[in-house]
Amino acid sequence: MSEPTHGSAEGEDATTQASAVTGDDATGDQPQRRSDRHTGADHPHPWLRRVVFGIAAFLVVLLVLGIGVYLKLTGNINRIDISGALGRRPSPAATTDAVTNLAPMNVFVMGSDTRAGQGGNFGADISKAGVEGARSDTNLIVHLSADRKSAIVVSIPRDSMTMAPRDCKNKSDTVQNGVMRQWNANFTLGGPACTIRTFEGLTNIYINHYVVIDFRGFQSMVDALGGVTVCTPQAVNDPGSGLKLPAGRTKVNGQQALSYVRARETLGDGSDLSRIDRQQAFLSSMIQGATQSSLLLRPDKLFRFLDAATQATTTDMGIGDMKDLAESVRSIGISQIRFVRLPTEPYVADPNRVQWTASAQTLWQAIREDKPLPGTKAPAGSTKPTPSPTTTQPLTVSPGVISVRVTNDSGVPGMAKQAAAALRVQGFTVVSYLTGSGPVSHGVVVRYGPGRAEAARTVAAVYPGAQTREDPLLGSTIELSMGIGSPAAVAVPNRLGTEPLPKESVTATQAPTPTPSIKARAANQDICS
Repeated sequence: MSEPTHGSAEGEDATTQASAVTGDDATGDQPQRRSDRHTGADHPHPWLRRVVFGIAAFLVVLLVLGIGVYLKLTGNINRIDISGALGRRPSPAATTDAVTNLAPMNVFVMGSDTRAGQGGNFGADISKAGVEGARSDTNLIVHLSADRKSAIVVSIPRDSMTMAPRDCKNKSDTVQNGVMRQWNANFTLGGPACTIRTFEGLTNIYINHYVVIDFRGFQSMVDALGGVTVCTPQAVNDPGSGLKLPAGRTKVNGQQALSYVRARETLGDGSDLSRIDRQQAFLSSMIQGATQSSLLLRPDKLFRFLDAATQATTTDMGIGDMKDLAESVRSIGISQIRFVRLPTEPYVADPNRVQWTASAQTLWQAIREDKPLPGTKAPAGSTKPTPSPTTTQPLTVSPGVISVRVTNDSGVPGMAKQAAAALRVQGFTVVSYLTGSGPVSHGVVVRYGPGRAEAARTVAAVYPGAQTREDPLLGSTIELSMGIGSPAAVAVPNRLGTEPLPKESVTATQAPTPTPSIKARAANQDICS
């Protein structure tokens, strides 16, 4: 048989050949014409194949671009682990939300500024981060509630006078045996590690992560958003920075924004506290602008913002950590993001400086215990945090080799004796129990001497949520302080004996007192208010 020719002849020859093989009366399936084959159920139409191919190609391109973006953003971040430079630390948050199964999170955000052009360049050794000219006048504590329904952002004034470790490179130096120092000097002397060590020593709040943002990158972040609206009660003309703004609302670009948040003498009353209020209003406007412009729905705009942000960032988190963090806070409405300026008063020795007030301790307590900001209510649908064990790590020291001194610092008679009974039945040796002579304290605090951290963990495990603090002046005996709001004792996993814990009849609850006034600014608040 001759070779088939192109066109219709090919079809005719194929039909003739089929008839010769099967016969004219064959009942089998006849060969399909080309047009029939194209419309058959088992053979998609060409347009459908093209669509499928197009979708596949698009997904491949998207995957490649996604990997490229991930690698780009990851490469931008200056990631440094400073945990080895922090020394002894407070216990992490001892509360977990029943719905999210998450613990509260505290992130320390520092703005790095320099007049020498070195801001944010810490190098490999974080203990040497105090490069000449580097400083951080903006310090924010971002507290995310365990239910991820609210956030508190606390600004610490740079002019605060507090105790601090004498030498931040010496892990044995603590706040307790340290020196009085202006707050922003901690960053200049020892970078984020020294700043966090000082904060944790003063507040006993565990910092989960830190972020240092170079102010030069801050400018690019604002430009990536297309500008941010600010509100000035009167016209601004700052010769030093060249910032000129009319009274009222103005959308500023990155360079103007940088001058706006940096300025001090020419805006407000010229104080650092006034600058903090202005910075908080700016951050509120930034959040409002990002949500109103549907930043997450604009991949190009989102990438520009993330690219600028990551280039300006030094942190202990990677892109994956940041993504998880972002996912966990998506449910927080901007009305539940509250900015707080830490309560202060003039410093006695120098009225040009400030010191923290008693209300500041109330604020720190609310963050430690993951409670709503004093004077506010929890968001609708929030669940009450439930106490969890002080530590999830196995206890390594038996109660049988631990001596404890119990102090009642609650002001409620019988607390120390009751605690002593709960300890003895589990095998601890109680050397004494007595009534404290100092002011009333809150919660349970376990103090221990050098080398006794593991023994202190065993004692703290008796009281869920107990705080542990190292005291270099203590010896081998562990000190247990029972304050207002101390929880009931529980049996530790490595206890001795099987006798049930004594029934507790004494409860240290605090008499109702007026709630301290903590001024806060909600992120959705009018920026001109």
